[in-house]
Amino acid sequence: MAGIPEGARGPAGIVIPESVIAKPPTAELRANQRDDDTLPPYDVLDPILERLIEREQAVADIVAAGFERQTVLRIEAMLARAEYKRRQAAPGVKVTLRSFGRDRRYPIANRFRDDGAPLPAPDQSLLPVGTGRMEPAGV
Repeated sequence: MAGIPEGARGPAGIVIPESVIAKPPTAELRANQRDDDTLPPYDVLDPILERLIEREQAVADIVAAGFERQTVLRIEAMLARAEYKRRQAAPGVKVTLRSFGRDRRYPIANRFRDDGAPLPAPDQSLLPVGTGRMEPAGV
């Protein structure tokens, strides 16, 4: 039968009905809710989340890469507001370099947010005198 890998186990024929595959994504938290009611399309959302989570890029850097500022700020705010949920969840499988939990920890107090402003330059007064750069200890 076409579409079934050789050696695969399970029933022959269609296992997941087309209506399930074609159904718009939803968290099903309320009647007639759809993900696209509150989220941008996944082709916009996914690269923003990848930059925020996997690359730990600042909002300003993501906007500079060509993403709409208001969309990036909204997604970053939603991600930050949901941080507490990840703290109380059971450990999950790590499928990328930056899993939620130990690899990605952001403050859930004091309303920590990335407002999209460029990051400040490093404080040069903290560098060793006369070097203009940081040196490893003992060098």
